[in-house]
Amino acid sequence: MENIATIQSMTVLAVGLIFGMGALGTAIGFGILGGKFLEGSARQPELTPALQVKMFIVAGLLDAVTMIGIGFALFFTFANPFLGALTQ
Repeated sequence: MENIATIQSMTVLAVGLIFGMGALGTAIGFGILGGKFLEGSARQPELTPALQVKMFIVAGLLDAVTMIGIGFALFFTFANPFLGALTQ
């Protein structure tokens, strides 16, 4: 019984780290992305529409990485493979 509690507590800790690091990485990425977009738009205002389209594509990819991390975290929360190996 102690092993199950240990695995569950470590899983909760890992899920918290995954969520936290995903949020931190996304926040830093969006900050850099927005800053570079503003710099590019200020240097060449006529390229703003093209830069904006590319910025939104990169923003979607940036969010996709975080969503993949959240998917892994939810997998470990609800279908923990380590508990399945312990109970067999």
